[in-house]
Amino acid sequence: MNKRIQYRDEPLGPIRLVPDFLPSPEELALKNEQTKVTIALSSESVDFFKEAARKHHMQYQKMIRQLLDEYVARHKRS
Repeated sequence: MNKRIQYRDEPLGPIRLVPDFLPSPEELALKNEQTKVTIALSSESVDFFKEAARKHHMQYQKMIRQLLDEYVARHKRS
């Protein structure tokens, strides 16, 4: 069922400008303070996170960071 849209040359009526209500890209980017560390992880753990990250189209380091952040948040609440 292919319906073709037919446009007409008709007046639009009064136009009202709407202020931009969407956040800027800078506001969308979560900026948590980060500290770089060097850590030795087991190959099995790194392989697990790399495979999971590949499936979800994200960085494995970010997955590990989110896991640690969630762990800390849960233990701070208890």
